[in-house]
Amino acid sequence: MITGVNFTHIFDFSISEIRHMEEVIFMVKESDEGGYEASALGHAIFTEADSWDELKDNVKDAVVCHFDDQTGLIIRLHFVKDEVVYV
Repeated sequence: MITGVNFTHIFDFSISEIRHMEEVIFMVKESDEGGYEASALGHAIFTEADSWDELKDNVKDAVVCHFDDQTGLIIRLHFVKDEVVYV
């Protein structure tokens, strides 16, 4: 057991602020042409990139363009790999 630690302010926001955060989830897959494609679930946000780091930047830019107020937004990238395995 850890004692004497205030876990409510470990990050730059408090636990009560976390409850007011909205999560934007992107489904990410490898593109047929190479690189990655990302689409937001429940929002009309789409982007693509040649590398993972570029994709993260593109996703941030797309979210900033889509939402007037980005306060409390969390972006989650969910990588999906569809693979068929034959028995």
